[in-house]
Amino acid sequence: MLDLNDLFYFVQIVDRGGFTAAGRSLGMPKSTLSYRMQQLEAALGVRLLNRTSRHFGPTQAGEDFYRHALLMVRAAEEAESHARQRVTELAGVVRFTAALGTAQFALRDIVMRFMQEYPRVDLVEYVTSRQVDLLAENFDIAIRAHSGELPDSTLVRRTLAVAPWILVAGSEYLKRAGSPETPQDLTRFPCVLVWRANRTATWHLRRHSTSRRGGSNELIQPPAPRLVSNDMSSLKRAAIEGVGIVALPAYVCKSELRTGELTQVLRGWFADESTFSALLPYRRGLLPTVRTFVDYLARHLPKYVAS
Repeated sequence: MLDLNDLFYFVQIVDRGGFTAAGRSLGMPKSTLSYRMQQLEAALGVRLLNRTSRHFGPTQAGEDFYRHALLMVRAAEEAESHARQRVTELAGVVRFTAALGTAQFALRDIVMRFMQEYPRVDLVEYVTSRQVDLLAENFDIAIRAHSGELPDSTLVRRTLAVAPWILVAGSEYLKRAGSPETPQDLTRFPCVLVWRANRTATWHLRRHSTSRRGGSNELIQPPAPRLVSNDMSSLKRAAIEGVGIVALPAYVCKSELRTGELTQVLRGWFADESTFSALLPYRRGLLPTVRTFVDYLARHLPKYVAS
């Protein structure tokens, strides 16, 4: 197999009419170019260049070889141009996976805006709660919302945002039943709970403070829940219908809080928080489209999930 760099050097030498001009253009010594051409001719078994004191130019075989070499050089330049254009214009496909609640409530609007801003980047979103093997299943990113630490793995983790959980209830229900005024009052109200494996049915409430004394913490044991589910849409619907008070991420409830279907109770107290992480198969060598998508999430997700 020929060294393709030698084809490029040969084209430059012919185009510029000699070793000196070609070496000046390429930033290479004339002697190096001369040696590379000798090696190329030896590999081909044919003389490509006439080198005399009065004449310099390609032989007949050299002219034929030049035409083919020029096509290869132009094809390489075109390939480079297309590759650089893809980097500049961000064209390509990003494949990512997320759980249903994350995809539906946290990512949907941001993903739509990303696609509007980057019209040549296509997205493949696979919604599942199972742990996807990114390399084996050909995914670029896994986006996870988690309350505790993620299990150790070989994946690279980048924190994207932290989202507070708040207590909400149906507005019509609160008009009838009244609202809790202290965390201890929650024990007198029916509740609905998010199902979590190996977790006790308690609300660890925190109230942040800007004073030097810090915030407050309350551990509340709610009454037996009317509904336990891992589907946030069902829990939110149950709260709207007056089934009970529920702790949910603030971003899950923002639309219903805005319309008045839900009302936040115990303002200033937070029931939990979720961390959003992007899991990547490796730290270096990410495609520009993948890196840009992750950067976009890190830039926009914090504001979206904080309220």
